Amino acid sequence: MAKIVGIGANVFDTLYTVDTFPTEDTKMRAGAVKSSGGGPCATGLVAAAKLGAACAFIGNLSDDNGAKFLKEDFEKYGVDTRYIKILPGYDTFCSCIWLAKENASRTCVFYRGNVPPTSIDETMARAIADAEVLMVDGNDMAAAIEGAKLAKQSGTQVLYDAGGLYEGVENLLPYADLLIPSEEFALGHTGAKTAEEAAKLLFEKYNPEIVVITQGKNGGMVYDGTQVQAYSAFVVDAVDTNGSGDVFHGAFAFCVTKGYNYLKACTFSGAVSALKCTKFGAREGVPTYEETIEFLKERGKDEF
Repeated sequence: MAKIVGIGANVFDTLYTVDTFPTEDTKMRAGAVKSSGGGPCATGLVAAAKLGAACAFIGNLSDDNGAKFLKEDFEKYGVDTRYIKILPGYDTFCSCIWLAKENASRTCVFYRGNVPPTSIDETMARAIADAEVLMVDGNDMAAAIEGAKLAKQSGTQVLYDAGGLYEGVENLLPYADLLIPSEEFALGHTGAKTAEEAAKLLFEKYNPEIVVITQGKNGGMVYDGTQVQAYSAFVVDAVDTNGSGDVFHGAFAFCVTKGYNYLKACTFSGAVSALKCTKFGAREGVPTYEETIEFLKERGKDEF
């Protein structure tokens, strides 16, 4: 039985490493190229699975080469694929990503494909009810909202990885127990001038259990309706920052199943995300639980 299930984006990525971002209408030699699984929800599930949680993805895939890669990639990392429906003849959600060494930046061009939205069936509904956490990211929106409603009925916590200002997000936000937006999302959605103000507005409007605003290399903040607590990011030699936020959310879901308090969960998840950035590939770079604990202890985090 999966402790963490997810509904959202599952993307076939092609990564290119380059020295600097290319100039328009020129040619540039890449240092390396790699096919990788991506998408906030799907990558988050892989991160949680690599840390040791039982995870499953709920959604549709096509039968093209990208979809075959994504299904096999889940299986390689131990994510349960029994709730995936294969619908032949469609185009898979895919992206091309440039990773520029000069500024450790990433630039993404994506095509959403045309795979039909997921329809939640009885087996999927049971998986949601039996899980501890449902992860959603604002993609496959109708299924995410239906899944979140089912989660509310069964006591499954809904973790919303709010990274994109997608159409209809206001219909999903009220179901979030663990609301974890990027600073960009939080400011854009609320109109607030500061992350702290945005956290308070999100909490007041949607009444989640917790709001965590992620701020990249600046760490982030946790707001529980009473106090704002900051957490710091870990400094590492970054090779590939793509997917670091997705990994943070998956690690946070793992922490929930471990019973960590939310500030401790942010510290742990920040460590997982930092370690991921030291390797090439959003999923391949995710560390194990043991590697993360060793990293934390080396940095004086003895509570782990």
